[in-house]
Amino acid sequence: MKTDKNILVAFVLNLGFSILEIIGGILTSSIAIFTDAFHDFIDAFSIGLSYILEKISKKKPNYKYTYGYIRYSVLGALLTTVFLIVGSLIAATTAISRLFNPAEIHYNGMIIISIIGIIVNFIAAYKTREGDSLNQKSVNLHMLEDVLGWVVVFIGSILMKFTNITYIDSIMSIGIACYILIHALKNLKSVLDLFLVKTPSGIDINHLKEELLQIKGVRDIHHIHLWSLDGINNYATIHAVTSDNYAKIKPKLKECLKEHGITHSTIEFEEDGEECLEHECQVKASKTKHHHHH
Repeated sequence: MKTDKNILVAFVLNLGFSILEIIGGILTSSIAIFTDAFHDFIDAFSIGLSYILEKISKKKPNYKYTYGYIRYSVLGALLTTVFLIVGSLIAATTAISRLFNPAEIHYNGMIIISIIGIIVNFIAAYKTREGDSLNQKSVNLHMLEDVLGWVVVFIGSILMKFTNITYIDSIMSIGIACYILIHALKNLKSVLDLFLVKTPSGIDINHLKEELLQIKGVRDIHHIHLWSLDGINNYATIHAVTSDNYAKIKPKLKECLKEHGITHSTIEFEEDGEECLEHECQVKASKTKHHHHH
């Protein structure tokens, strides 16, 4: 499994390096390096976590987990995101307090550490660039952010070396922290959407319903339930009313759903005029058309 091996390489690189960085941050007394190092450390930690959870999420469905273990990778994304949010807040507060009591900073050390930072994270980003799970995507995104973070520190440390303005360090740190925070919050939203069983973005239920109703022999479609397990695999359950032969219509319905990115669907057929037994949990087709977000 290529994905797993890449994640492992990234993990080992990042963990080893982030420990060095934290030491470097203490030695150069640069809070920006410390922020970046902390970020890298949390990333390494979360990569390790996503490595384990990704491995679990590949397990086949069984009676305990009838959907398989796909959600575990979403759990990984959630934990990572929470760590990053907490971390960035800590970093920002530290940097702000630093603005009021500046410390002696060793610029040359900073320059060297930031160069190593750029190289190591670039390798890690390169190693994790292929992969389609939400988890892998977020791992790769972290790697690229880390490269950017170190580029910022590099430029900042050179500026400080020549201008001797120490608060550049704190400002960089606050900048990096805010950047991490904004990304983490965006990530959090998409993870929560999955947990709250929101209709997958990119699928418009009204539009889907219209298309299904155009299939010859389909009299009515109701009870559409749509959800996604991990942001990639979409599921649907539907009631279809028809007076035709089910066997003819089912493949057409499935085909239409596939075109909308729904890989797993369960269709219940009803005869014309048959009383549908489940009125309660139906999505009310209200007059307010949902916004088409395409």
